[in-house]
Amino acid sequence: MDGNAPDPRYWEKMRLVAEVLKAVEGPIYIATHVDPDGDAIGSSLGLYRSLKALGKEAYWVAEPPRFLRFLPKEEEYSDPVDKLPVGATLVALDSAEPSRVVGVPVEGFVINIDHHGTNPRFGHIAVVDPSKAATAQMVKDLIDLLGVEWTAEIATPVLTGILTDTGNFRFANTTPEVLRVAAELVGYGVKLAELTDRLQFRPPSYFRLMGQVLSTVAFHFGGLLVTAHLPEDAKREEEDSDDFVGLIRYVEGSVVSVFLRKREEGVKVSIRSRGGVSAQNIALKLEGGGHVPAAGATLKDVDLDRAYELVLEAVAEELRRAGYL
Repeated sequence: MDGNAPDPRYWEKMRLVAEVLKAVEGPIYIATHVDPDGDAIGSSLGLYRSLKALGKEAYWVAEPPRFLRFLPKEEEYSDPVDKLPVGATLVALDSAEPSRVVGVPVEGFVINIDHHGTNPRFGHIAVVDPSKAATAQMVKDLIDLLGVEWTAEIATPVLTGILTDTGNFRFANTTPEVLRVAAELVGYGVKLAELTDRLQFRPPSYFRLMGQVLSTVAFHFGGLLVTAHLPEDAKREEEDSDDFVGLIRYVEGSVVSVFLRKREEGVKVSIRSRGGVSAQNIALKLEGGGHVPAAGATLKDVDLDRAYELVLEAVAEELRRAGYL
């Protein structure tokens, strides 16, 4: 089966998830992936608030990046746990594989809801549909099935997940269905102009860092690939650098953009693509994963120079497959 194909049993599985969550009497833990983005935080927080509205014993285990910390209330945070209590249910959202789930162990009764084609469909119930623009779009369907009354507090994080994963409706995953869902969420009281504005806020350090990153921009394969990296001596907060790949992806003539940053465990690689080139294929060659237009990997135990060599090899192979070389 094509891992990127829509799930033909999507609604059957989603109804089952709703029935299970409504019937659960024990604690429900909601977690997402390491280095969470807008979809991870938005989908998980939206589901958490919905389950609390149902009177469930729910715990939201996540650590939003700085630009998303305006979404949750202080009392909504739960501490990470090393072991789940007996009878607990884990809902893993937007996590392409079990090893990426952070804050809770993948144990107990596991529900896996995700839209990454590389997801191995782990868990007791796995609803994985890469045709969905965002996991938040799937959570919107689930909340509808739960029968929770929509409020602005629930709709705002869900819409946040859709906005961030569609690039504010600029990316190719923006379908008529996505726009209809977004319009419905706005109808529940989301202050769209305020939300889209707030999502662009960055600290002053981000803009100082931007100058250092842009000084590393390089072009390869006649401009088909644009790369940049975080200088190792740059003073920064790691989270401030997460969306630089979105900045360099708009270089005219490019079909692939790659941003690299050195971390303790290796070099994190963020990849974006267009024009028939698969970021997913590139990431898989680097032992990562993701979507066709957006993917990533972590190259362990390598320095920045070696990471560039591996990235250029993987991109060249994909450019040849796509007919560019």
